[in-house]
Amino acid sequence: MSEVACVDLFCGAGGLTHGLLLEGIKVVAGFDVDAACRYPYETNNRAARFIEKDVKDVTPAQLRKLYGSAKIRVLAGCAPCQPFSAYSQRYDTLTSPRWPLLYQFARLVKSVRPEIVIMENVPLVEKHAVFDDFIATLRKLGYKVWQGVVDCTQYGLPQTRRRMVILASLIGPIELISPTHKKPQTVRGAIGNLSLIEAGGADQADTLHASSRLSILNLERIRASSAGGTWRDWPADLVAECHRRDTGRTYPGVYGRMTWGSPSPTITTQFFGFGNGRFGHPEQDRAISLREGAILQGFPRKYVFVADGEAVRFKALGRMIGNAVPVTLGKIIGRSIMQHLGTDVMTEGGAADDTRTPLVA
Repeated sequence: MSEVACVDLFCGAGGLTHGLLLEGIKVVAGFDVDAACRYPYETNNRAARFIEKDVKDVTPAQLRKLYGSAKIRVLAGCAPCQPFSAYSQRYDTLTSPRWPLLYQFARLVKSVRPEIVIMENVPLVEKHAVFDDFIATLRKLGYKVWQGVVDCTQYGLPQTRRRMVILASLIGPIELISPTHKKPQTVRGAIGNLSLIEAGGADQADTLHASSRLSILNLERIRASSAGGTWRDWPADLVAECHRRDTGRTYPGVYGRMTWGSPSPTITTQFFGFGNGRFGHPEQDRAISLREGAILQGFPRKYVFVADGEAVRFKALGRMIGNAVPVTLGKIIGRSIMQHLGTDVMTEGGAADDTRTPLVA
Protein backbone atom coordinates (compact mmCIF):
# COMPACT_ATOMS: atom_id res chain seq x y z
CA MET A 1 0.00 0.00 0.00
CA SER A 2 1.84 3.07 -1.23
CA GLU A 3 -0.51 5.32 0.76
CA VAL A 4 1.05 4.14 4.04
CA ALA A 5 4.73 4.44 4.98
CA CYS A 6 6.33 3.58 8.31
CA VAL A 7 9.66 4.44 9.90
CA ASP A 8 10.82 2.12 12.69
CA LEU A 9 13.02 3.79 15.30
CA PHE A 10 15.06 1.37 17.47
CA CYS A 11 14.41 -1.27 14.77
CA GLY A 12 16.95 -3.85 15.92
CA ALA A 13 16.93 -7.04 13.85
CA GLY A 14 13.51 -6.18 12.44
CA GLY A 15 10.88 -7.95 14.56
CA LEU A 16 8.35 -5.11 14.44
CA THR A 17 9.22 -4.18 10.86
CA HIS A 18 8.73 -7.77 9.68
CA GLY A 19 5.37 -8.06 11.40
CA LEU A 20 4.16 -4.79 9.89
CA LEU A 21 5.34 -5.78 6.42
CA LEU A 22 3.50 -9.10 6.66
CA GLU A 23 0.31 -7.16 7.33
CA GLY A 24 0.75 -4.92 4.31
CA ILE A 25 2.31 -1.84 5.90
CA LYS A 26 5.25 -0.51 3.91
CA VAL A 27 8.24 0.12 6.17
CA VAL A 28 10.65 2.43 4.38
CA ALA A 29 13.44 2.54 6.96
CA GLY A 30 14.63 1.43 10.35
CA PHE A 31 17.03 3.29 12.64
CA ASP A 32 19.32 1.64 15.19
CA VAL A 33 22.74 2.20 16.75
CA ASP A 34 23.71 -1.48 16.58
CA ALA A 35 25.52 -2.03 13.28
CA ALA A 36 25.19 -5.81 13.67
CA CYS A 37 21.46 -5.46 13.05
CA ARG A 38 21.95 -4.19 9.51
CA TYR A 39 22.39 -7.61 7.90
CA PRO A 40 19.30 -9.34 9.36
CA TYR A 41 17.20 -6.20 9.03
CA GLU A 42 17.88 -5.59 5.34
CA THR A 43 18.18 -9.24 4.31
CA ASN A 44 14.77 -10.20 5.67
CA ASN A 45 13.00 -6.89 5.03
CA ARG A 46 14.25 -5.92 1.60
CA ALA A 47 11.83 -3.04 1.15
CA ALA A 48 13.26 -1.33 4.22
CA ARG A 49 16.56 0.52 4.55
CA PHE A 50 18.70 0.23 7.69
CA ILE A 51 20.15 3.52 8.95
CA GLU A 52 22.78 3.34 11.69
CA LYS A 53 22.07 6.42 13.77
CA ASP A 54 21.23 7.39 17.34
CA VAL A 55 17.65 8.63 17.66
CA LYS A 56 18.88 11.91 19.14
CA ASP A 57 20.59 12.60 15.82
CA VAL A 58 17.54 11.84 13.67
CA THR A 59 16.07 15.03 12.24
CA PRO A 60 12.46 15.79 11.29
CA ALA A 61 13.68 16.66 7.78
CA GLN A 62 15.20 13.21 7.44
CA LEU A 63 11.93 11.55 8.42
CA ARG A 64 9.91 13.72 6.04
CA LYS A 65 12.21 12.76 3.17
CA LEU A 66 11.83 9.07 3.98
CA TYR A 67 8.03 9.33 4.09
CA GLY A 68 7.91 11.04 0.73
CA SER A 69 4.34 11.61 -0.44
CA ALA A 70 2.74 8.87 1.68
CA LYS A 71 -0.80 9.74 2.70
CA ILE A 72 -0.50 7.99 6.08
CA ARG A 73 2.79 8.26 7.95
CA VAL A 74 3.47 5.80 10.78
CA LEU A 75 6.25 6.36 13.31
CA ALA A 76 7.20 3.45 15.55
CA GLY A 77 9.41 3.84 18.59
CA CYS A 78 10.06 0.71 20.64
CA ALA A 79 12.94 1.96 22.74
CA PRO A 80 15.29 -0.43 24.61
CA CYS A 81 13.47 -1.51 27.76
CA GLN A 82 16.39 -2.00 30.19
CA PRO A 83 15.73 1.18 32.20
CA PHE A 84 12.16 0.03 32.89
CA SER A 85 12.58 -3.74 33.15
CA ALA A 86 12.04 -5.88 36.24
CA TYR A 87 15.14 -7.81 35.15
CA SER A 88 17.27 -4.69 35.61
CA GLN A 89 16.84 -3.95 39.30
CA ARG A 90 20.34 -2.48 39.52
CA TYR A 91 20.13 -0.50 36.30
CA ASP A 92 20.93 3.14 36.95
CA THR A 93 17.99 4.74 35.21
CA LEU A 94 18.93 8.26 36.22
CA THR A 95 22.37 8.29 34.62
CA SER A 96 21.77 5.86 31.75
CA PRO A 97 21.85 7.45 28.28
CA ARG A 98 18.84 5.29 27.43
CA TRP A 99 16.60 7.05 29.93
CA PRO A 100 15.72 10.03 27.67
CA LEU A 101 14.93 7.91 24.59
CA LEU A 102 11.17 8.34 24.93
CA TYR A 103 11.68 12.10 25.10
CA GLN A 104 13.64 11.92 21.84
CA PHE A 105 10.79 9.93 20.33
CA ALA A 106 8.34 12.60 21.53
CA ARG A 107 10.55 15.29 19.97
CA LEU A 108 10.17 13.70 16.55
CA VAL A 109 6.43 13.17 16.97
CA LYS A 110 5.96 16.85 17.83
CA SER A 111 7.96 17.99 14.82
CA VAL A 112 6.67 15.59 12.16
CA ARG A 113 3.12 14.93 13.41
CA PRO A 114 2.80 11.45 11.82
CA GLU A 115 -0.78 10.27 11.40
CA ILE A 116 -0.12 7.15 13.51
CA VAL A 117 2.32 6.50 16.36
CA ILE A 118 3.35 3.11 17.78
CA MET A 119 5.16 2.58 21.08
CA GLU A 120 6.01 -0.74 22.76
CA ASN A 121 7.88 -1.42 25.99
CA VAL A 122 7.75 -3.42 29.22
CA PRO A 123 4.68 -2.90 31.45
CA LEU A 124 6.76 -1.21 34.17
CA VAL A 125 7.39 1.75 31.86
CA GLU A 126 4.04 3.21 32.98
CA LYS A 127 5.43 3.69 36.49
CA HIS A 128 7.87 6.33 35.26
CA ALA A 129 7.28 10.02 34.64
CA VAL A 130 8.65 9.80 31.10
CA PHE A 131 5.72 7.57 30.17
CA ASP A 132 3.15 10.01 31.54
CA ASP A 133 4.91 12.84 29.74
CA PHE A 134 4.84 10.90 26.48
CA ILE A 135 1.10 10.19 26.73
CA ALA A 136 0.43 13.83 27.66
CA THR A 137 2.40 15.00 24.61
CA LEU A 138 0.37 12.79 22.29
CA ARG A 139 -2.94 14.01 23.68
CA LYS A 140 -1.86 17.64 23.58
CA LEU A 141 -1.05 17.20 19.88
CA GLY A 142 -4.57 15.91 19.23
CA TYR A 143 -3.91 12.17 19.04
CA LYS A 144 -6.54 9.64 20.04
CA VAL A 145 -4.60 7.26 22.27
CA TRP A 146 -5.06 3.58 23.07
CA GLN A 147 -2.78 2.04 25.68
CA GLY A 148 -2.78 -1.34 27.33
CA VAL A 149 -0.68 -4.23 28.58
CA VAL A 150 -0.81 -6.98 25.97
CA ASP A 151 -0.60 -10.64 26.93
CA CYS A 152 1.06 -12.00 23.81
CA THR A 153 -0.08 -15.58 24.50
CA GLN A 154 -3.61 -14.39 23.67
CA TYR A 155 -2.43 -13.66 20.13
CA GLY A 156 -0.57 -16.88 19.42
CA LEU A 157 2.96 -16.14 20.61
CA PRO A 158 4.29 -19.36 22.23
CA GLN A 159 5.94 -17.31 24.97
CA THR A 160 4.78 -15.72 28.21
CA ARG A 161 5.39 -12.10 27.33
CA ARG A 162 3.46 -9.04 28.49
CA ARG A 163 4.16 -5.72 26.81
CA MET A 164 2.87 -2.17 27.13
CA VAL A 165 1.60 -1.00 23.75
CA ILE A 166 0.50 2.49 22.72
CA LEU A 167 -1.36 3.17 19.49
CA ALA A 168 -2.11 6.80 18.69
CA SER A 169 -3.88 8.31 15.69
CA LEU A 170 -4.69 11.75 14.36
CA ILE A 171 -7.35 10.18 12.14
CA GLY A 172 -9.67 9.01 14.91
CA PRO A 173 -10.08 6.44 17.71
CA ILE A 174 -7.78 3.44 17.37
CA GLU A 175 -7.44 0.24 19.38
CA LEU A 176 -5.67 -3.10 19.35
CA ILE A 177 -7.57 -5.98 17.78
CA SER A 178 -9.27 -8.46 20.12
CA PRO A 179 -7.35 -11.59 21.21
CA THR A 180 -7.13 -14.20 18.48
CA HIS A 181 -6.33 -17.33 20.54
CA LYS A 182 -8.37 -18.89 23.32
CA LYS A 183 -5.65 -21.45 24.07
CA PRO A 184 -1.95 -20.57 24.32
CA GLN A 185 0.47 -21.93 21.75
CA THR A 186 2.99 -24.32 23.28
CA VAL A 187 6.72 -24.90 23.23
CA ARG A 188 6.10 -28.26 21.54
CA GLY A 189 4.07 -26.66 18.78
CA ALA A 190 6.76 -24.05 18.19
CA ILE A 191 10.04 -25.99 18.39
CA GLY A 192 9.07 -29.62 18.94
CA ASN A 193 10.13 -30.79 15.50
CA LEU A 194 13.55 -29.15 15.30
CA SER A 195 16.50 -31.51 14.94
CA LEU A 196 18.25 -32.98 17.95
CA ILE A 197 21.53 -31.29 18.86
CA GLU A 198 23.87 -31.52 21.83
CA ALA A 199 25.12 -28.80 24.16
CA GLY A 200 27.81 -26.95 22.27
CA GLY A 201 26.60 -28.40 18.98
CA ALA A 202 24.79 -27.06 15.94
CA ASP A 203 22.65 -28.26 13.07
CA GLN A 204 24.73 -28.39 9.89
CA ALA A 205 21.72 -27.23 7.86
CA ASP A 206 21.01 -24.24 10.13
CA THR A 207 23.93 -22.62 11.92
CA LEU A 208 21.52 -20.63 14.13
CA HIS A 209 20.15 -23.89 15.55
CA ALA A 210 23.16 -23.94 17.86
CA SER A 211 23.29 -24.48 21.61
CA SER A 212 25.86 -23.07 24.02
CA ARG A 213 28.34 -25.32 25.75
CA LEU A 214 27.72 -26.67 29.25
CA SER A 215 30.35 -27.24 31.90
CA ILE A 216 30.62 -30.75 33.36
CA LEU A 217 28.79 -29.50 36.48
CA ASN A 218 25.96 -27.89 34.53
CA LEU A 219 25.62 -30.98 32.36
CA GLU A 220 25.09 -32.98 35.55
CA ARG A 221 22.59 -30.37 36.72
CA ILE A 222 20.47 -30.41 33.58
CA ARG A 223 20.46 -34.20 33.60
CA ALA A 224 19.05 -33.99 37.12
CA SER A 225 16.38 -31.54 36.00
CA SER A 226 12.87 -32.41 34.87
CA ALA A 227 10.59 -30.31 32.67
CA GLY A 228 8.97 -27.65 34.83
CA GLY A 229 11.13 -28.56 37.83
CA THR A 230 13.66 -26.42 39.67
CA TRP A 231 17.15 -26.69 41.15
CA ARG A 232 15.41 -27.54 44.43
CA ASP A 233 14.86 -31.01 42.96
CA TRP A 234 18.60 -31.66 42.58
CA PRO A 235 20.85 -33.63 44.89
CA ALA A 236 22.41 -31.30 47.46
CA ASP A 237 25.89 -31.56 45.96
CA LEU A 238 24.68 -30.00 42.68
CA VAL A 239 23.01 -26.94 44.24
CA ALA A 240 24.98 -23.73 43.77
CA GLU A 241 26.39 -22.15 46.92
CA CYS A 242 24.42 -18.93 46.33
CA HIS A 243 21.15 -20.90 46.32
CA ARG A 244 21.96 -22.56 49.64
CA ARG A 245 21.87 -19.18 51.33
CA ASP A 246 18.53 -17.75 52.41
CA THR A 247 18.87 -14.90 49.91
CA GLY A 248 19.15 -17.32 47.01
CA ARG A 249 16.23 -19.59 47.77
CA THR A 250 13.71 -17.23 46.21
CA TYR A 251 15.00 -17.76 42.65
CA PRO A 252 13.60 -21.16 41.65
CA GLY A 253 13.22 -20.15 37.99
CA VAL A 254 16.93 -20.34 37.13
CA TYR A 255 18.50 -23.60 35.99
CA GLY A 256 15.13 -24.94 34.86
CA ARG A 257 13.75 -26.75 31.85
CA MET A 258 10.82 -25.53 29.79
CA THR A 259 7.72 -27.68 29.53
CA TRP A 260 6.34 -28.98 26.23
CA GLY A 261 2.71 -28.25 27.00
CA SER A 262 2.99 -24.56 27.93
CA PRO A 263 4.32 -21.34 26.39
CA SER A 264 7.96 -20.63 27.11
CA PRO A 265 9.01 -18.15 29.78
CA THR A 266 9.86 -14.62 28.64
CA ILE A 267 12.80 -14.74 26.26
CA THR A 268 15.55 -12.46 27.56
CA THR A 269 18.83 -11.45 25.95
CA GLN A 270 20.53 -14.34 27.77
CA PHE A 271 18.06 -17.10 26.90
CA PHE A 272 20.85 -19.24 25.42
CA GLY A 273 22.31 -19.90 28.90
CA PHE A 274 20.91 -22.75 31.02
CA GLY A 275 21.67 -20.89 34.25
CA ASN A 276 20.01 -17.64 33.18
CA GLY A 277 16.39 -18.70 33.63
CA ARG A 278 14.07 -21.56 32.70
CA PHE A 279 15.82 -21.94 29.38
CA GLY A 280 16.68 -25.64 29.44
CA HIS A 281 15.25 -27.70 26.58
CA PRO A 282 12.29 -29.82 27.78
CA GLU A 283 14.06 -33.09 26.89
CA GLN A 284 17.50 -32.61 25.43
CA ASP A 285 20.36 -31.94 27.85
CA ARG A 286 21.11 -28.39 26.74
CA ALA A 287 19.82 -24.83 26.77
CA ILE A 288 17.53 -23.88 23.91
CA SER A 289 19.28 -22.89 20.71
CA LEU A 290 19.44 -19.45 19.16
CA ARG A 291 17.00 -20.58 16.47
CA GLU A 292 14.57 -21.91 19.07
CA GLY A 293 14.70 -18.60 20.93
CA ALA A 294 14.02 -16.73 17.69
CA ILE A 295 11.04 -18.95 16.88
CA LEU A 296 9.64 -18.40 20.37
CA GLN A 297 9.96 -14.67 19.60
CA GLY A 298 7.75 -15.17 16.55
CA PHE A 299 10.49 -14.99 13.91
CA PRO A 300 9.93 -17.26 10.88
CA ARG A 301 12.16 -20.33 10.87
CA LYS A 302 14.09 -19.08 7.86
CA TYR A 303 14.73 -15.59 9.23
CA VAL A 304 18.41 -14.96 8.58
CA PHE A 305 20.55 -13.38 11.31
CA VAL A 306 24.12 -13.97 10.07
CA ALA A 307 25.66 -14.18 6.62
CA ASP A 308 26.94 -17.49 5.28
CA GLY A 309 30.32 -18.24 6.76
CA GLU A 310 30.00 -15.65 9.50
CA ALA A 311 30.71 -16.76 13.07
CA VAL A 312 27.70 -17.36 15.33
CA ARG A 313 28.27 -15.16 18.38
CA PHE A 314 25.88 -16.11 21.15
CA LYS A 315 25.98 -12.88 23.16
CA ALA A 316 25.45 -10.63 20.16
CA LEU A 317 22.69 -12.77 18.66
CA GLY A 318 21.08 -13.40 22.02
CA ARG A 319 20.86 -9.65 22.58
CA MET A 320 19.48 -9.14 19.08
CA ILE A 321 16.80 -11.81 19.45
CA GLY A 322 15.89 -11.15 23.07
CA ASN A 323 15.55 -7.38 22.54
CA ALA A 324 13.35 -7.75 19.48
CA VAL A 325 9.69 -6.88 19.34
CA PRO A 326 8.14 -10.30 18.69
CA VAL A 327 7.13 -10.60 15.04
CA THR A 328 3.73 -11.84 16.21
CA LEU A 329 3.19 -8.64 18.18
CA GLY A 330 4.27 -6.65 15.13
CA LYS A 331 1.60 -8.42 13.12
CA ILE A 332 -1.02 -7.71 15.78
CA ILE A 333 -0.13 -4.02 15.69
CA GLY A 334 -0.04 -3.99 11.89
CA ARG A 335 -3.43 -5.65 11.61
CA SER A 336 -4.86 -3.19 14.14
CA ILE A 337 -3.61 -0.26 12.05
CA MET A 338 -5.00 -1.72 8.82
CA GLN A 339 -8.34 -2.25 10.52
CA HIS A 340 -8.23 1.34 11.77
CA LEU A 341 -7.49 2.63 8.27
CA GLY A 342 -10.04 0.41 6.58
CA THR A 343 -12.66 3.00 5.76
CA ASP A 344 -10.23 5.87 5.26
CA VAL A 345 -7.46 4.47 3.09
CA MET A 346 -8.23 0.92 2.03
CA THR A 347 -10.84 1.95 -0.50
CA GLU A 348 -7.94 3.33 -2.55
CA GLY A 349 -5.33 0.70 -1.78
CA GLY A 350 -7.40 -2.50 -1.81
CA ALA A 351 -8.62 -4.68 1.05
CA ALA A 352 -5.89 -6.06 3.30
CA ASP A 353 -7.91 -8.79 5.01
CA ASP A 354 -7.75 -11.09 1.99
CA THR A 355 -3.94 -11.16 1.99
CA ARG A 356 -3.03 -11.01 5.64
CA THR A 357 -0.93 -13.81 7.05
CA PRO A 358 -1.70 -16.04 10.05
CA LEU A 359 -0.44 -14.67 13.35
CA VAL A 360 1.36 -17.98 13.94
CA ALA A 361 3.52 -19.35 11.15
